[in-house]
Amino acid sequence: MAKVAAITGAAEGIGRATAIAFAEKGFAVSICDTNKEAGFEVIKTIRQLGGKAIFVRADVADSTQTERWLRVTADELGVPDVLINNAGIGRSAPFLELRPEDFDRVIGVNLRGTFLCSQQAARLMASSGKGGAIVNIASTRALMSEADTEAYSASKGGILALTHAMAVSLGPYGIRVNAISPGWIETSEWRGLGQAAKPQHSDRDRLQHPVGRVGRPEDIAQACLYVAGSDASFITGQNLVIDGGMTIKMIYE
Repeated sequence: MAKVAAITGAAEGIGRATAIAFAEKGFAVSICDTNKEAGFEVIKTIRQLGGKAIFVRADVADSTQTERWLRVTADELGVPDVLINNAGIGRSAPFLELRPEDFDRVIGVNLRGTFLCSQQAARLMASSGKGGAIVNIASTRALMSEADTEAYSASKGGILALTHAMAVSLGPYGIRVNAISPGWIETSEWRGLGQAAKPQHSDRDRLQHPVGRVGRPEDIAQACLYVAGSDASFITGQNLVIDGGMTIKMIYE
């Protein structure tokens, strides 16, 4: 029986690439997203590759919707072996003008959503007795910031703290929990509904990265496969920064 990967926010971008990567490795894939059309595009692609996939429209900030998604996943595919918490939004605004409701919405999707999906998936994993792996997609914004990104940065910083806390709490159940913090990842080629576009980057963009290029969703997808896999069985509670070296390069202008 195929292993099962459950991935949030998988209709576009990093989530879309990750869903396809896991399917290519033989996983049955369950994805949730609020974008119904793009979500069905992803599972159509996976099925054309010969894989098995389902899509459930769900807002991860809503506990009823996430519980339904994971229940459907367990019923149709089996208890998840892997959960990738990728769903995330941003609401940038000048700090002095940021509305509390916008701050709350970002925290709700990015941080509360990660907690809800992790808790519900962990209950299934624990009851099955087979353990599992949870990978939380954080961001280098948890470690460094631009102006007016308070809501997003706070949510991603919270994910890092939640990651190491859950790693300790869930270890006895055989569940490993890690975070991946992407840097600049160009997602324009991984959009749905005919909106995909060829990225355009300047030499300046590329030279900000010691590896000489901007990141791609596939870079994060491959990291998710590694961290969730058996080769990483001794890794838990960690944050893997994948940014082409951008955050370790000093830039003087």
